[in-house]
Amino acid sequence: MASSVRVTNNQNVYGQSLVADGPSIEWWRREAADVVGRWGGSASAVELVRLGVSELLSNVIRHVAERRCYLRIVRIGGEVTVQVFDRSRKLPVIGNAPDWDTESGRGLWILREMATRFGCEHTFHCDGKIVWFSCDLHGDVR
Repeated sequence: MASSVRVTNNQNVYGQSLVADGPSIEWWRREAADVVGRWGGSASAVELVRLGVSELLSNVIRHVAERRCYLRIVRIGGEVTVQVFDRSRKLPVIGNAPDWDTESGRGLWILREMATRFGCEHTFHCDGKIVWFSCDLHGDVR
């Protein structure tokens, strides 16, 4: 799977348009881990980014009719933020605690608990949303 990297002149932004599907998730996990690793990310930051990319892309597959989305990874100082933009206006609902007996519904809750920051919001320039999380690039996750 080829990718084209869009990078600012200071090498702090990675972005790629993609079509989310099950077979490609592992490829995108490795791609995101490589980006964060090149930025000097700790092992725990790299693993959280891998987990988060899996969860965000899996949710596009499960909940969004149009699977074309955009993955962006941004480094600002010692923090890395992973964002997935998709074409659904429906924001995810994350409760206070997951139902551990169900087959799904725990991933975003776990990601939110492990990340430094987590959020989702509607986009202003097109019809859709952004789901994102941030973590410390050099330290341990929560």
